[in-house]
Amino acid sequence: MTGTWRLVSYVDVDEAGNVSEGPLGPAPEGLLIYHEQGHMAVSMMRTGAPEAAGPGERAGGAAPARRPETFMGYAGRWRLADERTVVHHVAVSAHSHQVGRELVRELERDGDRIVLHGTAVIGGRPQRRRLCWERVRG
Repeated sequence: MTGTWRLVSYVDVDEAGNVSEGPLGPAPEGLLIYHEQGHMAVSMMRTGAPEAAGPGERAGGAAPARRPETFMGYAGRWRLADERTVVHHVAVSAHSHQVGRELVRELERDGDRIVLHGTAVIGGRPQRRRLCWERVRG
């Protein structure tokens, strides 16, 4: 598990098994790092998103429009609870509500790929988040 992983895909799966685009769009990029001493960090971004004129503003000084999520990231400590479960203890996050929380992720391993599963409620309905990662070599 230790090492650096590159995001391959990030999708949501509903109760009926229907797959939809995840919150970072159709082609997100990201890195996940698990250090052997128990530290971890993850950064993910939407590719091709339009940029604002500056932090929190648009060109012309108007208030920012509501945009889709463009970045997700957090860091902290990690541990394997068992062979199919990894726990992330969030110390810092782009989303302050995550700080101090434990994020439990179901884990699938397949050679140089891992898949992490979490859950989210989207539009009042539970979704299973599926993030596929590939080991970075060299």
